[in-house]
Amino acid sequence: MKAKYFKHLLQFKRPSGTSRGVLLDKETYILEIEEGIKTGVGECALFRGLSDDDVPDYEDKLQWLCVNINESYDFLKQKLKDFPSIWIGYEQAILNLKHGENIYFPSDFTEGKDSIVTNGLIWMGDVSFMVEQISDKLSLGFKCIKLKIGVDWPSEFRILKKLREKYPPDVLELRVDANGGFSVEEVSYVLQQLADLKIHSIEQPIKAGSWEAMENLCKSTPIPIALDEELIGVKDFVEKENLLLKINPQYIILKPSLVGGFSGTDEWIALAEKMNIGWWITSALESNIGLNAIAQYTYLQKNKMPQGLGTGGLFVNNFEANLTMKSERLWFKI
Repeated sequence: MKAKYFKHLLQFKRPSGTSRGVLLDKETYILEIEEGIKTGVGECALFRGLSDDDVPDYEDKLQWLCVNINESYDFLKQKLKDFPSIWIGYEQAILNLKHGENIYFPSDFTEGKDSIVTNGLIWMGDVSFMVEQISDKLSLGFKCIKLKIGVDWPSEFRILKKLREKYPPDVLELRVDANGGFSVEEVSYVLQQLADLKIHSIEQPIKAGSWEAMENLCKSTPIPIALDEELIGVKDFVEKENLLLKINPQYIILKPSLVGGFSGTDEWIALAEKMNIGWWITSALESNIGLNAIAQYTYLQKNKMPQGLGTGGLFVNNFEANLTMKSERLWFKI
């Protein structure tokens, strides 16, 4: 086998806001593995400022993989354990090499017979921009919406309150994602406000790394808490188990590109189900290449909750899409 990679800078159609700042572009790396006349393609979706493999020698490690591409799966997995976005790119390329075309995980999904229910994602911005996004998602038929919060909570709360007044919980499920945007001191008040509005859950209400504080929140919270950034950088199976035993969250959010690829996600799912912790999968601003592979993997997990997929339309210079949204459902293009 031979391997090579190239860098691609995805440009957002419009600046996308989170509590960590405004995103204008997102770099990613495409890995190609050749064997004879066949080529497998995968995406190494580095996320600057969030991936724990956001390090100066990232491309050196990619080049190392290309040089050592014929080493065993287990050897490469061990050597790339600190580079989850490179590892998932390798997993994808090997799977694509095996199955061909745009296929990574063959199923009824890739045959166009079934689809994945998703949530609509609302990015931070001024009130008018957020309301515009919400109107668009509702008109498309989404029954579950996730809003990014944690920058201007009074304004965000007013939007949520108006939404809930118009759409009761049995009509519209509302999730929020704080990306660690609240302090430990203020978060209890925010959680109660969200509970009053019957919000489904909040992702990462406080910054990752404060296990004691998060454990206390999960014990006393009036609404379910989902861990997200908290999982990033936790690589060892025993450490994963210890984190979940310690914090005991209501949900975990799994971004395969950030939590050890498909094999790492498998471990998180197994542990969560053993402990009766809910979970769902989301993409992490991958291009259409990575999104396609993650969607195919997600379908096989048979989780009936709305999944956080379908962000490929955010970019002006994305690769050709193998997925399409119809209302709230994500379909594979045949």
